[in-house]
Amino acid sequence: MGDMEDLRSQIDGIDKRLVKLLNERAEAALEISKFKQAKGAPVYAPDREASVLEGAAGQGKGPLPPAAIRSIYREIISATRAMEKVVVVSYLGPAGTFTHQAARAHFGTAVQYVPSEDIEEVFQDVLKGKADVGVVPIENSTGGVVSETLDTFMTCGLKIGAEIILEIHQNLMGRCKIEEVKRVYSKPEAIAQCRRWLSEHLPHAELIPVASTTAAAQEAGKGIGVAAIASSEAAELYDLRILAENVEDHHENVTRFVVLGKKFGSATGHDRTSIMFAVKNRVGALYDMLLPFKHHGINLTKIESRPSRTKAWDYIFFVDLEGHVEDAEVKAALAEVEEGCRYFQLMGSYPRADARE
Repeated sequence: MGDMEDLRSQIDGIDKRLVKLLNERAEAALEISKFKQAKGAPVYAPDREASVLEGAAGQGKGPLPPAAIRSIYREIISATRAMEKVVVVSYLGPAGTFTHQAARAHFGTAVQYVPSEDIEEVFQDVLKGKADVGVVPIENSTGGVVSETLDTFMTCGLKIGAEIILEIHQNLMGRCKIEEVKRVYSKPEAIAQCRRWLSEHLPHAELIPVASTTAAAQEAGKGIGVAAIASSEAAELYDLRILAENVEDHHENVTRFVVLGKKFGSATGHDRTSIMFAVKNRVGALYDMLLPFKHHGINLTKIESRPSRTKAWDYIFFVDLEGHVEDAEVKAALAEVEEGCRYFQLMGSYPRADARE
C-alpha cells in the first residue's frame, strides 16, 4: 500500500506541473491571438491545429497511444481557442447525427454547435455569418458521394478547410420487438449501407427515407412497429432500445465529412486539394484535363461527375488530389487545367485526415 500511496503522490505532483504548463500554454496562445486579431486572421486555423495534433501524437513514447494523445490535445486546443472566441459550428442536425458526432470529434466541446435542417442550410449559415464554419458529409465508403453536398458546392463560394473521417456503425432501434417492425426510418445513405441486412432480416418492412438518422430515431419513438437505423448515441438520446447492433453490410464503413468556411489554410505537408471544373464540348476534353496531373506526378484520389443543372447533358467534374495548392507541382498542374476548362473552381486545400484517424 505504501508503494501505491507513493505512486499516487507522484501523480499528484505531475498533475500540478501539468496544470501549470497548460496555463503557460494558454497564456502564450492568448498572446498569439493578439497577432491574429491585428492581421484579421480567423480564430480557427485547421492547418495549424493539424500540425499541433500530429506533432503531439508523434512524440508519444509511452503507454498512451497516438489516438489518445490526439483526443487529449483536441480538447486542449478547443478550450484554448474558446478563450479567444467561441467558434459557432453549423452541422446537419438535429443533435445525435453522425455529422454532429464528427463535428464534436474535430472541434471538441468548447464550441457552440448549431443544428441545421438540411445540408443547404449549413452552407447558408456560414455564408450569412450565422456560423463560423459548417460540417457536412461528402462521401461514404459504401454508399458513395452525398449528392446534395456536391450540388450545393456548385451554387456557393465556400471553401473546404478540413476533412473528418468517422467510422460508422449503424444500429436498428425502437420501442418494440424486432419481429414487430413494419417500418424502418433512416437517411437514404444509411438505408443503402444496411440494405443486405434489411433484406435478410426485415424483408417486408417499409423503408422510409428521412433527412437524418436522428430524425429517424425521433420517428421510432412515436409508435409500435416503427424502428430506425441510427447511432447508439441517438438511441440513448431518444430513449430507444437497440434491437440489433452493427447492421451495416460492411463493417469497415467510414464517412468523410468536410469543414466549410470562407477560406482555407496553408500547407501542412500532408494535404488534399479539391476542385470542380467543366470541360469544353469536344472529343477528348476530359482526357486532356487529366493529363497535367500525370505529367506533374500528382495522384488523384477521386473523380465524380454531377449534372450542371444549367443545361441538359452538361456535367461538372469534382476531383480530389493529393497535395496543396501552394505545392509547386500542384500549382502548375491546376494552372494548366484551369486554362483548358470553360469553368474551374478551387474548392479548397486542407489537411488530410486519413493518416491521423
